[in-house]
Amino acid sequence: MTRSLPQLLRDYQNEWRIQRNRLVTKDGHCNIGYANVRYSSWLSYMLDLWTTLVEIRWTFLIFYFIASFLLSWFIIGLIWYWAAYANGDLTWQNPSVNHSYCVINVYGLTSAFLFSLETQTFIAYGWRVVTTYCNSGVTIYVFQVVLGAVITSFWGGVVTAKIALPKRRAKAIMFSEMAVICSRQEALCLKIRVANLRKSVMIGTQIYGKMIKTTITPEGETIIMDQVNIDFSVETGKDNPFFICPLTLYHVIDKTSPLFHMAVDTLPQQDFELVVFLNTVAEATSFSCQVRTSYVPKEIMWGYQFLPIISQSKQGKYRVDFSNFSRVVPTVTPHCASCFHDNKAHRKNSRGGTVNEGFEMAEISDL
Repeated sequence: MTRSLPQLLRDYQNEWRIQRNRLVTKDGHCNIGYANVRYSSWLSYMLDLWTTLVEIRWTFLIFYFIASFLLSWFIIGLIWYWAAYANGDLTWQNPSVNHSYCVINVYGLTSAFLFSLETQTFIAYGWRVVTTYCNSGVTIYVFQVVLGAVITSFWGGVVTAKIALPKRRAKAIMFSEMAVICSRQEALCLKIRVANLRKSVMIGTQIYGKMIKTTITPEGETIIMDQVNIDFSVETGKDNPFFICPLTLYHVIDKTSPLFHMAVDTLPQQDFELVVFLNTVAEATSFSCQVRTSYVPKEIMWGYQFLPIISQSKQGKYRVDFSNFSRVVPTVTPHCASCFHDNKAHRKNSRGGTVNEGFEMAEISDL
């Protein structure tokens, strides 16, 4: 059924409101602001200049890269201009025919800038060249060569570090858009899928979750971002899963789970955010990275399960079909966790019977 334009606008506003109020976005960015910081923002960034340059956007990095070279060329060009002025080399100073130049053919500000560029970029001298007739020229030359090497090495390190950031590798790890709740091996579980889109193996993988919600303590204190641990497991256990193919993470909803008292009809009204973390190490580079995502109650589907995505061909080769990565199908599921455990206990007692300690056997005589 086609939705009307007002309905589309309302749905868009609701979705925008959900995304704005998230603590962690679906792609892992933290949505939090800081106020009344002791130091000014610019000062705090300058105190950790290396991290600032590595984390800023490429647009600003390229701008600062170009500006640093242009500024250094211009400033040292002014110094070369001063040296030429002090030696009387400039055109408007009318040097004599037998005049000993400090820098040959540096006779104005433009030529001084071009000579500064040639010196710092290690271009072989041609028309303009420094002479041995003034000590100041030799001193400036040595200083600029060292400065050019430092600037080049610094920016080379920044660009290399930015390219090699582990979060670039984390872009190839994705979570399912929705989480599901269904039965699994006589347990009610919350399930999430995660996949590594590259064929390179991720080692040392650790997966855990945090439920972020607002709670009120018995003393009346309101905790805005109370964090409750959520344990996730895979079929092979909690520690070091073999992360070469998509994995299905599951959290058992038992009496110790914060989801135990929720039901299919009360889950959408809950106010919490489930943040899932995956810490892993890339085998090829040995760089560690963390991938994050979050789920709000409207993104948890009760009574559904994921479609299978791993199959095996006739030749025995495993194949992953990512078209079913986030697709779900309905499945028979109890409408609440407590009901599931009560029915499970009832079935267990019905099969095994119960012991009545007050039962006594008595003989009844025939009348």
